[in-house]
Amino acid sequence: MTELDISHIRLGERPLIVCDVDDVVLRFIDPFQLFLQSLGHEFLPRSFRLHGNIISKADGTEIKSEQVSRLIEEFFEAQELWQTPIDQVVETLSRLSRAADILFLTAMPPRFQDHRRRLLDSAGLLFPLLASEQPKGPIVHALHASRSFPVAFIDDMAHNLHSVREHVADCLLIHLMPNSPVHRFAPAAADDITRATDWAHAAGLIEAHFLSGTVNRAVPAA
Repeated sequence: MTELDISHIRLGERPLIVCDVDDVVLRFIDPFQLFLQSLGHEFLPRSFRLHGNIISKADGTEIKSEQVSRLIEEFFEAQELWQTPIDQVVETLSRLSRAADILFLTAMPPRFQDHRRRLLDSAGLLFPLLASEQPKGPIVHALHASRSFPVAFIDDMAHNLHSVREHVADCLLIHLMPNSPVHRFAPAAADDITRATDWAHAAGLIEAHFLSGTVNRAVPAA
């Protein structure tokens, strides 16, 4: 596996927020369903998976796994026509960026990074972006390991939150996902990972964590 190049990421002397993109910053599942419908397909929320849950509207037959993979890639190719920002995210990240560095870490093939970059920029979400299909824990560790500032990680996938927990000590982990039929099947995150109801809730958790981290650094233990 090729190591992800993070050499171009420049972080300041302040806290860090690392944030997933699909269904956290940009809507994914709803526009993906509309994309499928435009092609004569339908997504059935029977489990927290795309493969095995997409059928042909014409005859109800299940779309084969290889074709589902192609459909996902076609959606990423056309994402600028379909995806829009989650409610409150633009203004919330803009406010948080006054006190923290923000980095988007999106789980997608890197060849679609330029498409995603244009989409984020068009929405006013100008923060640095990394696109990778590698586990997120080691990536966040590589970004933050030598830093003494607070760090927060936000994702809708429990396995990504668990990966970061294994690799980054004292990271605030926030489980943020939309209220959709498919997300009701999502695996639960560990008990010590906080579920945020929306971006306003997530922002409050982050600000409290950063304040706590600042106090702890300012007043070392005796």
